Amino acid sequence: MSDITYYTIESTITFSFETPQIRDISYDSYLPEYEITRAKRSKIVMQKIDKNILEFHIYSKDITAFRASMNDIITFGKIIENTLELIDSK
Repeated sequence: MSDITYYTIESTITFSFETPQIRDISYDSYLPEYEITRAKRSKIVMQKIDKNILEFHIYSKDITAFRASMNDIITFGKIIENTLELIDSK
């Protein structure tokens, strides 16, 4: 793959939680992964917005790197979803 970049890709993914507590737990859960995930071709910025919102901003240099970053966030979202369903079932 060439180091020449003809375009960049930017995207924002927003998670809106029912409570600030669930948002904060989710943020804290993803933080260790977030701190070790560093790539040359893609960057994810995570931030808390308002009381219930967690946003992920993705900045990628190519489509493959973008897809990998999206998959990281989707996997994280699925873990949150499964955990909340498990808690609700008790």
